[in-house]
Amino acid sequence: MPHFEIAIVDSNILAALGLQPLLTDLIPVAEVHIFISFDELQAADQGQFVHYFVASRLYFEHAAYFREKTRRAIVLVNGDLQIAGVPTLNVCQSEQALVKSILAIRRQGHPHEAPHHPVSHPSSGIGGLSLREVEVAILLAKGYINKEIADQLHISLTTAITHRKNIMEKLHARSLADIILYVVMNGLIDVGEL
Repeated sequence: MPHFEIAIVDSNILAALGLQPLLTDLIPVAEVHIFISFDELQAADQGQFVHYFVASRLYFEHAAYFREKTRRAIVLVNGDLQIAGVPTLNVCQSEQALVKSILAIRRQGHPHEAPHHPVSHPSSGIGGLSLREVEVAILLAKGYINKEIADQLHISLTTAITHRKNIMEKLHARSLADIILYVVMNGLIDVGEL
């Protein structure tokens, strides 16, 4: 019987402890580890983790690290936040819906496996923000100006402005306050960071 390891990376230990038995029940061949900080994960990670279930805030704080693990990192979000090209798991839903979502993500990541249950696939993120747009939105919410965002993300000023414009359009935002509300309501930053 194959054996593999899964990491849950979330500073909210209660959320991690709630997710751990679900994953263990759904994937009995997996050993599920909990890490309450990115540093803790990084110290233990030697490439053995098949999946990383990571809190959205930690994901975006360490996006470069998780980008290398494309399709293996699943972002834990509060609500229906969709990030284009990045699998997300809404942790604010019923247990039954959460199980269906986990099975759908597993099926997408492992298409060669025979389906054990009927699964509905989550939204592909159409209309959602891209990973880079989420990074820009977080920096905007933290008070960075376009030039500072460009410097922080190593992109041109024109690209930063374009991302900002696209974010405003996709979120139907009328002001920066709407972006801040979106970022906070989806758990991407803590209100204390504003």
